[in-house]
Amino acid sequence: MTALEKKDFQNGNASSLSDMIEVRLQAYFQSLDGQLPSTDLHKTIMAQVEKPLLKVVLEHLGGNKLKASEALGLSRNTLSKKLKCYELT
Repeated sequence: MTALEKKDFQNGNASSLSDMIEVRLQAYFQSLDGQLPSTDLHKTIMAQVEKPLLKVVLEHLGGNKLKASEALGLSRNTLSKKLKCYELT
């Protein structure tokens, strides 16, 4: 697989993930039946996405936090704080 094909493949996966998240969010808002969502909606949703992301990336990279931080575009310190916050340490 060429670098260009790999990039297209990764973008396709990200697009599919984005579509899936959008569908789930639409279902969530429909379930509210016109009521306002909680005031911490952004924080709640980000936590729901970020925790499994960190877990899967770490597993994929054999627990190597330096490689995981590089893959995620985070500093090692930021990654460590997030892992502690989500009790993934």
